Amino acid sequence: MTDPILERLADDFVEQAGQHDWHFASALSPERQKALLASCDVLVCARLTPEQAQGCGARYVHITGIGADRVAVAHLPAGTIVSRTGHHERSIAEHVVMVSMVHQRRLLETSRELQAGIWRTVATAPQTPMNPTFSGLTFGFVGLGGIGEQALALCNALAARSVAVRRSPGGALPAGLEWAKTMDALPELLSASDVVVLGVPLTAETTGLIGASQLRQMRPGALLVNVSRGPVVDQDALFEALVNQSIGGAALDVWWDAPSGVVAPEAVRRFAQLPNVIATPHNSGHTLDTFGSRVSEIAQNITAFADGRSLTNQL
Repeated sequence: MTDPILERLADDFVEQAGQHDWHFASALSPERQKALLASCDVLVCARLTPEQAQGCGARYVHITGIGADRVAVAHLPAGTIVSRTGHHERSIAEHVVMVSMVHQRRLLETSRELQAGIWRTVATAPQTPMNPTFSGLTFGFVGLGGIGEQALALCNALAARSVAVRRSPGGALPAGLEWAKTMDALPELLSASDVVVLGVPLTAETTGLIGASQLRQMRPGALLVNVSRGPVVDQDALFEALVNQSIGGAALDVWWDAPSGVVAPEAVRRFAQLPNVIATPHNSGHTLDTFGSRVSEIAQNITAFADGRSLTNQL
């Protein structure tokens, strides 16, 4: 195993699959890692360069996340079996609800005011707006995969109205969804929603899906929540819309650039300083529930591989 995050749960791996010989290698030297890559039967990793993949002797590679873009799968030897794992859907869905409440209740704004000694409520300042509850909001889901369905269930529980656009809108509607249409109906969704939740994969078709035109179609007070990928949104168009306050705000957990260690990219700092932005460091799915469930699936898959049984989430 070379993933330093899941390596923190090494005891759980040993407890659940202790019949196998584990090597937790994230802190080892490159030379020692290279030797283990060449000799192991199974590799558990989050990242794998083309050079590392070519020298990998594992017959089975388990990626510790749902995305395979940081693992050079195409460079692995022919016949290598590859699986991946998710289990982040519920955690990200709770994040969607959390940031929506923070925005609608103006939590950051009122907290800053009180820190400055200002007690502003409808009782003390007549122009203070009255906050809505979820029963008065419409959520628009752009994409309705596992994250969207989990967030939809939470919104249903809070009596919100929900609509969606997705690539394949056929079949029965999930419970509580008022309508689901093709992506051609995106303008209708944008104009109808108080909260727009982006949950689509990054493809050629979704890159730049939300640009200046789409932002103009949103309601003036609406919140844009991006838990998909940064490039789904045009960066400059969003910044302009936020500065001009043509939309209510944005909750951004995914970005256009990668950090350097713990130093946030310039784009992140650019947006995070805006008062109508809720900025998080791509950690909406980082919960013990997510990682614990990943450990269980990986351990079960490794044992199944050893026994010659079928695997889950195989590429």
